[in-house]
Amino acid sequence: MQLEDYFDFLSAEDIRLKGHRIGIDDILDLYLEGYSPEEIVLYYGTLQPVEVYATITYYHQNRAEMDAMLARVRAWRDQHWHELAKREPPEVVERLWAVQAERAKREEHHEDAVSAR
Repeated sequence: MQLEDYFDFLSAEDIRLKGHRIGIDDILDLYLEGYSPEEIVLYYGTLQPVEVYATITYYHQNRAEMDAMLARVRAWRDQHWHELAKREPPEVVERLWAVQAERAKREEHHEDAVSAR
């Protein structure tokens, strides 16, 4: 089996492990943060060690290209999150926040009543 056989190359910024929806950028982000291959396997739970090692090997064999791809993916993620943060939350989300706040308020009053006894 060749190294590339472990991956689905969907686009220049979207390379995924075959049989998974996990992108190699997700694995490499953890690896570059200092996670060991074994910790990455435990983190995802559905990956085999050979898949993580193949991803890391592919990264080291194509480091300049992979670093550029990771930079593009991170820039896209940052831009996407900034755009989402600017949007008003949907009405249903606002209602859920109100329910959550009311529930927290009731629990606080209940705790105060119990502690006053």
